[in-house]
Amino acid sequence: MENLTRRIAVASGREPADVVIKNGKIIDVFNSEIINGDIAIVDGYFAGIGEYTGNTLIDAKGRYISPAFIDGHVHIESSMVIPDEFAKVLLLHGVTTAIADPHEIANVLGVEGIQYMLDSSENLPFDFYMMLPSCVPATEFENSGANLKIEDLKPFYAHPRVLGLAEVMNFPAVNNADSSMMEKILETKNRGKRIDGHAAGLASKDLNVYMAAGIRTDHESTTAEEAKERLRKGMYLMIREGTVAKDLRQLISVVNGRNARRCLFVTDDKHLDDLVQEGSIDHNIRLAIAEGVSPLTAIQMATLNAAECFGLDEKGAIAPGYQADFLIINNLETLEVSHVFKDGKIVVENGSLVHFSQKSDLKENRRLKNTVSFHDPTKHDLAIHLKSKKANIIEIIPNSLVTRHIIEEVDTCEKGFFQASIRKDLLKLAVIERHHMTKNIGLGIVKGLGLRKGAIATTIAHDSHNLIIAGTCDQDMVIAAKTIKEMQGGLIVVNDGKILAKLELPIAGLMADRSYKDVYKVLADIKHALKQIGAPDHFNPFLTLSFLALPVIPELKITDIGLFLVSKFRHISINDS
Repeated sequence: MENLTRRIAVASGREPADVVIKNGKIIDVFNSEIINGDIAIVDGYFAGIGEYTGNTLIDAKGRYISPAFIDGHVHIESSMVIPDEFAKVLLLHGVTTAIADPHEIANVLGVEGIQYMLDSSENLPFDFYMMLPSCVPATEFENSGANLKIEDLKPFYAHPRVLGLAEVMNFPAVNNADSSMMEKILETKNRGKRIDGHAAGLASKDLNVYMAAGIRTDHESTTAEEAKERLRKGMYLMIREGTVAKDLRQLISVVNGRNARRCLFVTDDKHLDDLVQEGSIDHNIRLAIAEGVSPLTAIQMATLNAAECFGLDEKGAIAPGYQADFLIINNLETLEVSHVFKDGKIVVENGSLVHFSQKSDLKENRRLKNTVSFHDPTKHDLAIHLKSKKANIIEIIPNSLVTRHIIEEVDTCEKGFFQASIRKDLLKLAVIERHHMTKNIGLGIVKGLGLRKGAIATTIAHDSHNLIIAGTCDQDMVIAAKTIKEMQGGLIVVNDGKILAKLELPIAGLMADRSYKDVYKVLADIKHALKQIGAPDHFNPFLTLSFLALPVIPELKITDIGLFLVSKFRHISINDS
């Protein structure tokens, strides 16, 4: 009552504001216009635009004042840092709010993982909202660390920062009205929460199924026609630009003055080095502007549209009664962010973090750091015996989550075992189950990864996050596996029996317990090591590798059980015709 009464008093001019911003070009995201006026702020909210006095005056010096940016769908774990470190990086790029899906850590630790992400994102000058993982595991055709049912999710719906059900990626379960999936969808709908979609490769008729079920968003469009079809069906179109999935340039031509309000930006999965170097949602906005979208429309998509999509009624605009999350921007085209304000308080000044309040220390949870268990593999375990030289192969499409299913003749030794070929760019691929000591090792062949020697491995392998390895040499693959287990998760580059670089990710095998600056330095070492083994630099080999284990995105993937043909939703052998 006291805060509301004071806000009204400041809005009417009867009392001075806490802060007044003067001489700024205010971006009006409702009308896509630039307006002038003083901005009055009190108790972390905008109270009015007009002529105001305040206890603190800030001169914007003719620069643009924009609502702060919102990432509509992101997996924090893909940055490899914990939430407070992730927030630091995003704040530097003008992002003050993110809608996160913690299904990466949930696939490893279940409800403990979700609770950790909620607890570790409290008390920050940043707003993390969560969507509850809908598909843990993603499919029944792999082994993950947990199996979340509606009973596991129900307690979380009462949390004020839980907005709904995260990307529903198990389309067959929805299409067949599977009882477990129906329970999750109905519980979410009955509580008035949102449901995110995951419509990778789905045809128009299949989108009808999603919409009929109450699923209202999708971030998996890769072509303009797919994007337009989602808009036709009434979905919010999430335009993604991450580290592997770079879809913006293919989709942005669909955006026009009639449908822009149904479009927003997301990053989904983005590595820390890319976040630091090119940015987050600010990068999406710059790309959109470069492709011909009006700066004001692009900013509207990154602010008001994202807020409205998730029912965040007090976010996304500079207007009375909205949260005072805003930016001072030097230039609209380059989107150079000078100052960032969260709840009316400055958190970034001239490109540097200031007044970042640290989260309270969480009690050490030993289970968070003991999640990698498997029997040490031998070269014999990695041998691929072929009945014929014609093999089913996963072909990478650079900067895409989608792969091709191709059948090619491969090299074999006299005894019929597959041999990696640098000339044909055919490498061995292995997924080792790391949650339940099943001894499962799925084997396959991958084309297009481009390694000239050695091996790379990581426990970031969407979505079940088993250990995935690719290499030219079985011995290097074995060394990579053993070292990853000793590290309790991470990334590693091996060549000629030597470890060239490694990054330890002890929290669920997904995140480091170090500062983002420390992790960023180690990633530079890994990048150098990748060059030493001849990896290409026009796509990220590690993040590309991590998505080869995701059996819900076409066309051919690999799990701990073996090759998985997504279109048929079944496993196939390497020699299947």
